[in-house]
Amino acid sequence: MQLDDIPVRTLRGEDTTFGDLVDGRLALVVNVASRCGLAPQYEQLEAMHREYGPRGFTVVGVPSNQFLQELSDGEAIAEYCSTTWGATFPMLEKTPVNGRRAHPLYQELTKAPDDSGKAGRITWNFEKFLVAPDGRVRRFRPRTVPNAPEVLAAVEELLTPVAD
Repeated sequence: MQLDDIPVRTLRGEDTTFGDLVDGRLALVVNVASRCGLAPQYEQLEAMHREYGPRGFTVVGVPSNQFLQELSDGEAIAEYCSTTWGATFPMLEKTPVNGRRAHPLYQELTKAPDDSGKAGRITWNFEKFLVAPDGRVRRFRPRTVPNAPEVLAAVEELLTPVAD
């Protein structure tokens, strides 16, 4: 299945596809959780979204209660993300990322290996998938912060250069 064709629902309940949501931009897809100790990564994700957005980049947050650390409903998640971290990037509805009920987007994304060659299950909240417009996927594990040199280098490599 092509990633662009996968149906998704936004946190606001709007049905779309992954392709229409990202609209040809380079996307950093992250399974997020409000009550996780890694939640401060929201701040770095928002900074990246703002800095690189004009060059064709977006963050896509995917709230998941897979590890029992997400708030109960979309409204609470949206309020927490905007008031605590100032998050403005697109968010999907609360979504399973592992197991038999894993969302089709994650069924595809988890086929991508990380830099050590390991693919498969999401290991924890804030696992990151950098999805290029051509469908290439680069995977970063949860403890790799969004502004880590290897993440920023991958983003820069795939983004449209700034015009002089």
